[in-house]
Amino acid sequence: MSPTFRPLHPLYAAEASPLDLRSVEDAATLAAIRQGMHEHAVLVFHDQRLDDASQLAFAQRLDGALHSKTGISAMTGNRFGNEALTDISNLDEAGEVLPADDRRRQYGLANRLWHTDASFVEPPGRYSLLSARAIAPDAPPTEFADMRAAWDDLDPARKALLEPLQAHHSIAYSRQVLGFEFSAEEAEKLKGVVQPLVRTNPVTGRKALYLASHVSRILGWSLPEGRLLLLDLMEHATQSRYVYSHQWRAGDLVIWDNLQTMHRARPFDDTHQKRDLRRVTTLAVPPGAALNAAGHTAHPGG
Repeated sequence: MSPTFRPLHPLYAAEASPLDLRSVEDAATLAAIRQGMHEHAVLVFHDQRLDDASQLAFAQRLDGALHSKTGISAMTGNRFGNEALTDISNLDEAGEVLPADDRRRQYGLANRLWHTDASFVEPPGRYSLLSARAIAPDAPPTEFADMRAAWDDLDPARKALLEPLQAHHSIAYSRQVLGFEFSAEEAEKLKGVVQPLVRTNPVTGRKALYLASHVSRILGWSLPEGRLLLLDLMEHATQSRYVYSHQWRAGDLVIWDNLQTMHRARPFDDTHQKRDLRRVTTLAVPPGAALNAAGHTAHPGG
C-alpha cells in the first residue's frame, strides 16, 4: 500500500502512515517515499524495528550509494565496524555513557550547531536516515529548518546577489568554533570543499539556501564580509516560522533532505542519560551518474 503523509508543519515535514520499512522493496512505494521527500523534505516514520543491517539496506534501496568516512570516526574508530553507519549516541563500545571529557563527546557537541550533513565532502550528503534505538528520559528534540522557504522569502535583489556565490565548507571549522582541537594530520584530512550557496532541486525546481555551521567563508569576498553575510543568512533561515521540532520516541526513523534543510540537536543530560541514535547518509550524486555492479550510483571515494 502506498504511504500517505500528514503534514507536521505549515511549510514542510510530514508523518508517514504505518509502514514497515524493512519490507519496502517495491518500486512504487520507494518512489512514493522519494516524492514525499521532494515535497516535505522531512519524513517521520514511527515504530520501525530496524537493526543496523536493515537500516543500511533500506537506505540503499531508497537512494543508492552511502556516505562513509566523513567524520572523526575515520580517525578514532567506529563502534559498529561500518563507516556508513554514523554513531549519534553518547555511548562507548560497551554501551556505557561517555565521560564529559571524552574526545568523542566533545566532538559531537558541535551537532548542536545548525548544520547539514556531509556538506564538507564531495559529493555531499543528500538523505539522512536517523534511527532512534533508545531515547533518553529527557527526550531532547531535533530541530529542522526549511531552507526552501527561507530562500523564497528573500527579496529579489538579495536572491540575485546570493545565487552565483560559492562557499567553503569544512567540518574542522565548525568544531574549531567551539574550541575543538585537531592534530596536523587530522586537519590535513578535513580541508573541506567548495559548495554553491544556493541549490536547485532537479525534480521540483525549487531553490534552497545551502547553509551550515561548516561554512567558513564566501569565495571572492573578504573574510569579515563573508562571515557577516553568513551570520545574517543563518539568522534569517532559522527563524521560528521555518523550524520544525521533532520530539523523538523509540523506534522513530526520521529522513531529511540535506540539500533542502538544516538541523541541530538539542542538549540533554548526556553525561548521565543514555541515548542511542544511528544515522545513515546517502550521496548527492549528479543526475545520470553511472551505476556500479550492485546497481547503486557509482562515485569516487565512496
